[in-house]
Amino acid sequence: MRAASARRAWAAACAALIVPVGTAAPSKAQSYPSKQIELVVPFVAGGTTDTVARFISQRLSDQWGQPVIVSNRPGGGSSIGTNIVAKAAPDGHTLLVTTIAFAINASLQKQPYDAIKDFTAISELSTIPLMLVVHPSLPINNLKVFIEYSKAQPAGLDYATSGPGTSTHLAAEMFKAMTGAKLVHVPFKGNAEVINALVGGHVKVHFALTASTLQHVRNGTLRVIAVTTEKRLPDLPDVPTIAELGYPAYEISSWQGVFAPAGTPKEIVGRLNREIVAMLKTPEVHARITREGAIPIGNAPEEFAARFKNEVEKWARVAQSAGLATP
Repeated sequence: MRAASARRAWAAACAALIVPVGTAAPSKAQSYPSKQIELVVPFVAGGTTDTVARFISQRLSDQWGQPVIVSNRPGGGSSIGTNIVAKAAPDGHTLLVTTIAFAINASLQKQPYDAIKDFTAISELSTIPLMLVVHPSLPINNLKVFIEYSKAQPAGLDYATSGPGTSTHLAAEMFKAMTGAKLVHVPFKGNAEVINALVGGHVKVHFALTASTLQHVRNGTLRVIAVTTEKRLPDLPDVPTIAELGYPAYEISSWQGVFAPAGTPKEIVGRLNREIVAMLKTPEVHARITREGAIPIGNAPEEFAARFKNEVEKWARVAQSAGLATP
């Protein structure tokens, strides 16, 4: 009897020890965040990506009661800020809010990080369509005429971009490779300079982000020839896609997304994803992103990771074909 009583006492003592341990060790997601969260934007303040990052920071601050700050770390074509996140602790307290430039840069030159292996996708925030626009002084109203007209120019047609390696640059290079159009790259220091030069007629062609040029198309200071997306845009239902005009493999949309360092626990990735997707569905945020010329997305980490991998591989092929990739 004494032996049985001793065994029961021992079992009770073990149970007493187990319960506190189990309740005192919440999951990583429950204890997260435990300190300030930094959203690294690898671009200067004031752009569309910076604006969206500040939406995220405000919502997460309100939801979690922890400060969430936006840290602008421009330079190196966005690689400086991106590398900061690659080297950060994988605990969900340092995140990257970036654009298609992340995928493009990986294809142009060697980076201090591996775009695929060193990051964990959280969610795509939005997609930003592009469109081929020309100055209205050009005698061009459709894509066929545009291609023929460019080939007829001894030196080709100048096209403006917001800089080498940007989405506006790669969109044109992919177009040249697929259509044989004769286009000459004229890089500017930023989108504002491009629009001023384009509207002024100093350069006549641009693969433009809809956010920066849609109003100029509507008021007639620029003429849209086609859009670069897979499907026609709701804002421009009468404008055909380049794909439907005989180049079915042609498609490019800029995008914005959130990444964490590789190795970030799945529970934290899941919690971040749920909060960000919920934020994108709110009427205020949805309307603001739409006003920026973008289309809100909000997808699962696995879906965004697959899209990002495809983007990296796609732009590597384009860069190689255009002779833009460097060792």
